[in-house]
Formats: sequence, C-alpha cells, structure tokens
Amino acid sequence: MRMRTWMMRRRAGRSGPYVWSALLLAAACAPVTAQEAPPADEVLVAGAVLAAPPADRAAAEVRAWNADGTLRVLRQGTNHLICLADRPGDDRFHVTCYHRALEPFMERGRELTRQGVSGMERQRTRWREAREGALPVPDHPVMLYNFTVSDGPFDPLHDDEGRAARLQALYMPYATPESTGLPARSEDGSPWLMWPGEPSAHVMIFLPPRGGG
Repeated sequence: MRMRTWMMRRRAGRSGPYVWSALLLAAACAPVTAQEAPPADEVLVAGAVLAAPPADRAAAEVRAWNADGTLRVLRQGTNHLICLADRPGDDRFHVTCYHRALEPFMERGRELTRQGVSGMERQRTRWREAREGALPVPDHPVMLYNFTVSDGPFDPLHDDEGRAARLQALYMPYATPESTGLPARSEDGSPWLMWPGEPSAHVMIFLPPRGGG
C-alpha cells in the first residue's frame, strides 16, 4: 500500500508542471484576445461621429447601413444631428452627419436609390415633390458634414483624423447667388452655391486634410 501511494504521488509530481503550464497559457491568451477586439457597433459609432463637430459627437444619433440599403439605429441621439456610419463595399472611409431637418429629404433619396432611380432623375424627383409640398425641406439654414479618408484603410479608434478631407454643406433651400452673394461655382476652392434656386440649394465648403495631403 505504501509503495502504491508513493508511485501515485510520483506520477502526479511529474505531470503537474505540464498541466499547470497549459492552464496558465490558456488563461493568459484567451481572455486577452476577447478584450482587445472592441464590439463592431462600437467601432461604427466611433467612426460615424468623426464627421460631426467635436462638441456634438456624444449626443448625435448614429445609424448603420444594412445590406439592402436601409439603415438601422445603433445609438439614439439627443441633439440635432444624425450620423451615418461608413458603408462597406468600397476602398474609402466615408461618414456623414446632418441636421435632423434634412432627414425627410435624405431618406427620400435613399428610397429612390433602392428603387433604381439615380443621378439627376433622383434629384429632379425630390425637387418636384418638395415644390408640390409632398416632401418637407428645412425652412432655415442647416448643416451637413462629410468626413472622407481615401488613402488606404482607416481605423477610427486609433488613426489620425488629420488624414481626412472634410466637405461641409450649408443647406439653404431655394437660395441663389443674388440672395446670398455666393458664386455658382468656385475656381479656387472657396465656398460656392450648388443647385442655386432649388429645394436642395447648399453652400459647398471644402476643407482639405491637414498638412495638404
């Protein structure tokens, strides 16, 4: 009996270090991998709000694209902005935030796109519906913000925002060069008025990447 007990202790002593090494390795590796990968929605939200002014990011509503071209809400908002996350399927990183008053006009554009209506036909359809009173447009100036990185992959949690080009638009429905003093085109990159006289008339303001990239 003593010999048997001694043999069992000896075997346990020999295998013990290997068992403990395996357990420690598993405990060290598995949890770290899970913690290092942030939730996908968290990354989408962090990226979407980069288009917004910093003071408005925390309270903006954030939506993400579905495969069928519709949108789902990732985070409810409490301020005046709606932000759209980067849409997968192309080589650039592009996000947009706009004033809630623009939502009917923007959603109608997405709906027409899903129906196969694009380009100027889509624009003219919305303009006609706005003039007929069937499609609401803002009755005061409102902003839209674009944030675009075209020079390779972009990680919204770690990469420098300075890589992005920012195209901003001040929507002023039915505005004209005469009513605003703005030109209908720009030769030097200064602000100009796009779609003058139309329901979606807006001032184009381009901010290149910091450093001139």
